[in-house]
Amino acid sequence: MGIRVAVAGASGYAGGELLRLLAGHPEFDLAAATAHSHAGQPVTAVHRNLAGLDLMFAATDPAALADADLVFLALPHGQSAALAAALPGTVKVVDLGADHRLRDADAWARYYGGGHAGAWTYGLPELPGQRAAIAAATRVANTGCYAVATTLALAPLIAAGAVRSTDVVVVAASGTSGAGRAAKAHLLGSEVMGDLSPYKVGAHQHVPEIKQATGATTLSFTPVLAPMPRGILATVTAVPTGDADPREVLAAAYADAPFVHVLPEGAWPHTAATAGANSCHLQAAVDVDSGRVIVVSAIDNLGKGAAGQAVQNANLMFDLPETTGLSVWGIAP
Repeated sequence: MGIRVAVAGASGYAGGELLRLLAGHPEFDLAAATAHSHAGQPVTAVHRNLAGLDLMFAATDPAALADADLVFLALPHGQSAALAAALPGTVKVVDLGADHRLRDADAWARYYGGGHAGAWTYGLPELPGQRAAIAAATRVANTGCYAVATTLALAPLIAAGAVRSTDVVVVAASGTSGAGRAAKAHLLGSEVMGDLSPYKVGAHQHVPEIKQATGATTLSFTPVLAPMPRGILATVTAVPTGDADPREVLAAAYADAPFVHVLPEGAWPHTAATAGANSCHLQAAVDVDSGRVIVVSAIDNLGKGAAGQAVQNANLMFDLPETTGLSVWGIAP
């Protein structure tokens, strides 16, 4: 038998993407999938793209998950901590929610509210030292989707001293799957199509996570809902400290990162190019008028922004090549 894995919250978009990736993983055996309202139904009743996967949703209960070697928690923010605490200590856990990302309890209270559950190992392997930390961990907090798109664009530049940690500005557009599967009027097709709309302006919950992961000290972040099902395109700008070429800094930082691609000169990221992949595409330039450094980042919010990243972390936790079961290349058209 392979490594037994289970997914809690498997009826959502991120949970469904996890099921798709795990069903094709050569080392992980999908042992259980749980969901609240869909318990007792076949997985294919919700995820039609998984036709042929013979698996039923169980109730989200610790007993349904306790026999797994690893559990992925794809639950709404604030619901992971209690379930994780009820699992045996021998079970490794990757949490796709926000419960264990932040080290600062005050930041949690400000942006999420409620009690702080404590920080786990942060699940972004491309950060310096994180591969080893994730490999040694039994509890890993997966990144937020906007956070990984921004962090991969910004962190190496701040670490190299190429840009200031202050006055960072991010405008990022996300597909509707980032809002989850629950029915909401503002996410109806007739409301979204042909429209771009900002939301949570000046107070998005990923701000403290981005600052924690990148070293940024002041950050203006504006998220935008885009009329597409999946993908994030983040435009990150910062003030340079000298004449360092930002593209060269990024290329050096990710020379050995299989999922991060600094595109050739003149080529700019497209969200469609990362669809279905665990990759991040980056390009950088210096604004000829303001002199600000501009980095554009594209990911699949359900891939590198959620399920793909979670599998990448799980691979490291079980001493597997981090690319196992994951695609570097997107689908087209």
